[in-house]
Amino acid sequence: MPMRALAAFIKKEFLHIFRDKRSLLVIFCMPIALVMIFGVVISTEIHHAKIAIVDLSDKVRSQQLIEKINSSGYFQTVAYLHSTLNLEEVFRAQNIRLAILIPPHFSKNVENNASSTLQLIADGSDLNAATTLIGNASNIIQEFAQETSVALRAPPPFRVLPRMHYNPEQKDVFMFIPGILALVLMIVSAMMTSITLVREKEFGTWRLLSSTPLPSMVIIVGKLIPYFLLSAINSCLILALATSVFGMPIHGSLWGLLGVCFLFILTSLSLGIFISSITNTQQAAILASMVGLFLPTTFLSGFIFPVENMPAWLQPIAHIVPAKWFIEAMKLMMLKGATLHSVLKQIYVLTGMAVLLLAISMRRSRKQAT
Repeated sequence: MPMRALAAFIKKEFLHIFRDKRSLLVIFCMPIALVMIFGVVISTEIHHAKIAIVDLSDKVRSQQLIEKINSSGYFQTVAYLHSTLNLEEVFRAQNIRLAILIPPHFSKNVENNASSTLQLIADGSDLNAATTLIGNASNIIQEFAQETSVALRAPPPFRVLPRMHYNPEQKDVFMFIPGILALVLMIVSAMMTSITLVREKEFGTWRLLSSTPLPSMVIIVGKLIPYFLLSAINSCLILALATSVFGMPIHGSLWGLLGVCFLFILTSLSLGIFISSITNTQQAAILASMVGLFLPTTFLSGFIFPVENMPAWLQPIAHIVPAKWFIEAMKLMMLKGATLHSVLKQIYVLTGMAVLLLAISMRRSRKQAT
């Protein structure tokens, strides 16, 4: 008898689960999504990374080395320089990941079997990508050295000296702070906002609030302000910890940095309003927040894995993730000393996303009210 009762109870529970489409979505679709994301997004290989070559030799051997680097498929040379004077500007303006410095008299030293040192300067704001690129470049240069030594019947004539630009101490925390900040703001601003607004609809209190003399927009703003203030406090707290405990620099304007944070909070709040307009229960809002916000912010924003590593078909999807633009702006301003003018593209994209999401949400809200 107890076994029959247990079997009946298990059958009833299975029927309940299969009737709940949201539970089925979590049980079957979430694992598939995670496997696909990890399988497609996580890759240590980087192809066609933008680089600059500073050729202070400009002779036959240096040209041979440059041709070998360009033909490897790992690099795309977007700047050829004959001086290091404009290198900093090229790093910022063209968003290059690596600079290869070929010293003067390189070709002459190779022919005479004299020692030469090639310098690799990587963008250390993304330490994982920088390490990979230095490794790829070093392997290519060492292979070229071996080929040259065989041809000249002499030992390899030069060596490689790597250096991390913007992050000379190679601290991983410099890469993670902007992404952690984006995650925290998404959770506090978007997820909590969506759950709060949906709870009002689910419990029927939204109709009571709507019956008051206050316009619906004023009610929504009143509910959002506390989350905006909490998110702003979180932003200041994380930045304070990053600078005081971990020694992360802020080379750009602090007020400009906070302005970008506040803009991202507004965009996150807009996402929360949008999610609340397309869901009717707290469970659905949590699920939509996890699938639509948490996972893309973690895996598709460049927080952990560079967008350039992703397949070509996935990169456009990554570009519609708000956190991608926020993390880019934060790294540029904190580590590279970029001004607000230098991150106008990121600011315009975040502003456009916020306006578009608010417009769609308000339109849906009006339709649901009629």
